[in-house]
Amino acid sequence: MNALAIDGNSLSLADVAHVAAGGRAVLAESARPAMEASCDWVERAARGELLEAGEPMAVYGVNTGYGSLARVRIPPADAARLSWNLIRSHAAGVGEPCAIPVVRAMMLLRANALAKGASGCRPLLVETLLAMLDAGVHPVVPSQGSCGSSGDLAPLAHLALVVFRAPEGEPEASGLAEYQGKVMTGAEAMALAGIERLVPGPKDGLAMCNGAQLTTAFAALAAWESAQLVHDAEIVAAMSWEALRGVTRALHPAVHALRPYRGAVDCAADLRALLAGSTLVDSVPGKVQDAYSVRCTPQILGAVRDGVRFAAEQIGVELNSATDNPLILLDADDANKAFSAGLFHGEPVGMAADHLKLALTELAALAERRIYRLTTGHLSGRLPPALVHGDRPNMGLMVPQTTAAALVAECRSLCFPSTADSLPTCEDQEDHVAMSTTSARGAAEIAVNARSVLAIELLASANALWYRLDEPGSKLGVGPASALAAVESVLGGRGGEAPADDIAKLEVALRSGVFREAVRQAVGELTEVLGA
Repeated sequence: MNALAIDGNSLSLADVAHVAAGGRAVLAESARPAMEASCDWVERAARGELLEAGEPMAVYGVNTGYGSLARVRIPPADAARLSWNLIRSHAAGVGEPCAIPVVRAMMLLRANALAKGASGCRPLLVETLLAMLDAGVHPVVPSQGSCGSSGDLAPLAHLALVVFRAPEGEPEASGLAEYQGKVMTGAEAMALAGIERLVPGPKDGLAMCNGAQLTTAFAALAAWESAQLVHDAEIVAAMSWEALRGVTRALHPAVHALRPYRGAVDCAADLRALLAGSTLVDSVPGKVQDAYSVRCTPQILGAVRDGVRFAAEQIGVELNSATDNPLILLDADDANKAFSAGLFHGEPVGMAADHLKLALTELAALAERRIYRLTTGHLSGRLPPALVHGDRPNMGLMVPQTTAAALVAECRSLCFPSTADSLPTCEDQEDHVAMSTTSARGAAEIAVNARSVLAIELLASANALWYRLDEPGSKLGVGPASALAAVESVLGGRGGEAPADDIAKLEVALRSGVFREAVRQAVGELTEVLGA
């Protein structure tokens, strides 16, 4: 794939996932004029050349202090020091470092926001960020310490420490960076990669730190993964539906036309396609309906689908938004082109991430309920209790079900809407903050847990289908048949004696899309989760 050209307006979730995984990006030539014009205006303001009522124009963060110190004027000679001291003072994060894909996504998102041309930054700043991505210089960014307003201040400052160097006479600092598998000072990493660190311009420090890019990096990657998990959940649900010899009348299109939520309609259509050709479904005489965890799968997974799509749409807006403060609007009639506003506030992304947490938690909870039915003798339609096969003296999949229950409980504890919480900061100037970074980190954690629960259901449904296939005349639907063959390929047969090993292998295969690809080749494309 060619390098992605960023212009501040056309980034997608797929682009973010691509660059997070190691893809390249460059600055689009079309973005340069607006960036250069806004940078020129900021530099003139910093030099005191722009006047208002006969006095040098006050431009927040360019020739004034920050936050509650916005009324303090800064002389032109100190503009670079102002930016540098902001970066140094704000690099105050704690906790485990963010994973490299998250850091790469954050760097891309900050570069794209600056490329929009409303931040007063030179193109060289964006080019430096993209050169770091290309060379694999990844700043060490602590995962905790941001309230999401004024953006992700501390995490972005840790990034900025690597990008910038101290003006003459100021104490040096360069943070830490990972380069070629080793953690070293940011200065060492940049030197080894042959990338020059920049002395910050008049607004560079503020422009680098203002914005919810860590929030959005976590949220964007979680939303992209969630869309894949929805299809995985449908595939595994179809396998469990067959193993439990479920009734498919609940999937009839005429039924869903009477309550046409898009997610439910699409989920039911996918399940019908996956189960086509099965002799196991609708095979129990006199059975007219199933438990909710089977019969209501379109309603529950459908709501998950709709929630994931909502979150992705919100995050998609953020990918191509200016999040700086102040914004430089050169086409405004005012002489002062710098507009202070609140576009850095993480609430829109945070609330979307909170909804994503809820959706993913329900995806995992539904899967766990089916695992319970599959492993509970009197609920499973005469499957062996705990799916113990033959005379092996073990507990079957009883404890994996317990693991799934523990994971769902953890998801529920992470599901508290972080954006409903707020603590004032900055001497009460920032008196309502988003806590969006916590929301987005939680969504990423829940996505990992949900994948683990799906891996356990995949193992349970596979074991149940192997048992069903020993019954004369049994034939699987086209989707479960292709997925079961993929399970056997991943496990090298029907699995080993240690469930943890099998679960780990299935998790890796889920992450890499093995089962989605197997089903696509057999069934065709499932209905799109994120598209129109």
